[in-house]
Amino acid sequence: MVKGYNYIVNSFFDYLENRSKAVDSLLCVGLDPHIQHLDKPSAAAARDFCLEIVDSCAKYACAFKPNSAFFEVFGAEGISALREVISSIPEDIPVILDAKRGDISSTALAYSNAVFQHLGADAVTYSPYLGSDSVAPFVRRPEKGVFILCKTSNPGSNDVQILESNREQIYLHVARQSLVWSKHNNIGLVVGATDPYALTRVRDIAPNSWILCPGVGVQGASLKDALISGLRKDGMGVLITVSRAISGESDRAAVAAELCDAINRERESRKQNHTVHVTNNIAVDLIETGCVQFGDFTLKSGQQSPFYIDMRRLASFPDVLNRVSKEIVKKVLDLRFNCIAAIPYAGLPIGTAVSLLLNKPLIYPRRETKEYGTKSSIEGVYKSGETAIVLDDLISTGGSKFETINSLQKVGLNINDIVVLIDRQQGGRKLLDSQGYRLHAVYTISELIDEWLAFELIDNNQFILIKNYLSESA
Repeated sequence: MVKGYNYIVNSFFDYLENRSKAVDSLLCVGLDPHIQHLDKPSAAAARDFCLEIVDSCAKYACAFKPNSAFFEVFGAEGISALREVISSIPEDIPVILDAKRGDISSTALAYSNAVFQHLGADAVTYSPYLGSDSVAPFVRRPEKGVFILCKTSNPGSNDVQILESNREQIYLHVARQSLVWSKHNNIGLVVGATDPYALTRVRDIAPNSWILCPGVGVQGASLKDALISGLRKDGMGVLITVSRAISGESDRAAVAAELCDAINRERESRKQNHTVHVTNNIAVDLIETGCVQFGDFTLKSGQQSPFYIDMRRLASFPDVLNRVSKEIVKKVLDLRFNCIAAIPYAGLPIGTAVSLLLNKPLIYPRRETKEYGTKSSIEGVYKSGETAIVLDDLISTGGSKFETINSLQKVGLNINDIVVLIDRQQGGRKLLDSQGYRLHAVYTISELIDEWLAFELIDNNQFILIKNYLSESA
């Protein structure tokens, strides 16, 4: 029987999940009594420091994670203090000892007995470098858990963990091996929030495993990215570990409460996105019509992109074109203009549909000036001095929009606003702003990829790849 429950649970992770559901928390509060944070350098001060954190944060903690090193530094007294801290933690809260053990045979067994029997921890962090037989003594009891170091949060982790063996990076091999190293459900993984791409890949390999996720807080990792990359489909499976960002504050309970709220807001957001009905959703439409495709594409600029947008296909799907046009109409209702200037080619079908909905004249610039007839550069009926909005399918850097703006201004039209369906977030808005023009976009590409992920039209791997691309090309 696991401590804290008057009924039998099957494994350590049953115990952990029971606690998580009971307090609606995925927060693991780290207990790291750094000497410089103590009133004096002593085991007693380390103990008291941690006891205060436990008392403040117990109601918000899914688990506590004391770091053995900060107690061991005080010798035998430190070990006694660590034992006192662990025993003080309420019985319904799991204790994960951050000791990063790793040895073989009888030595591993001795470490196991020390962690679980003498100190009373429920789980321990563990180095997998010595292989399955070194882990075996720690996982022989289903009610005790092991979090295997997989992709750690420190900058030097790439020195070893991303090296390849048999065409697979070592940390991915570790994740795969963790699935077969115990017959009980009592092995989890340590993956740093500082590398959401790695977290995504580990989650793909181990879709049901619990992941201990350090790096949020002082190390600066994004809580949102960690949850997007690491959460299971049931909204669980990730323990967000925070130590110094809590212990360094005067009102630790308030910080812990806010972290819990932030975690749960993101969980709820993902839950709602997963349950939204997909009918008539433009983000879904763009995928299903092939207007957005994923892969490795060379853009006109020569840049490589993990996605490609081809809105010229939209004209072949009148129902989708109609929905897109209605969304654009919502964006322009408060704008003052006399006509719509649609940019060929992808902008023309959209502009025509918007023109019909608004009963506003449509004009468009020619790609090349006619050498015959009226030799007009702008097709359609307009008057000098009128105001036109420029309408297109998307904007990237924004440079090409000025060709249209200049053509329209040459014939006496006033231009204040540019309207697009998608902003690729590659500097276009900033460039237009710098020249005094306003950009109105129905979607940013970031908003779209959030929806595609929520509807499972892309996986976490693609999501992180696109986010990294956008960050690099911004």
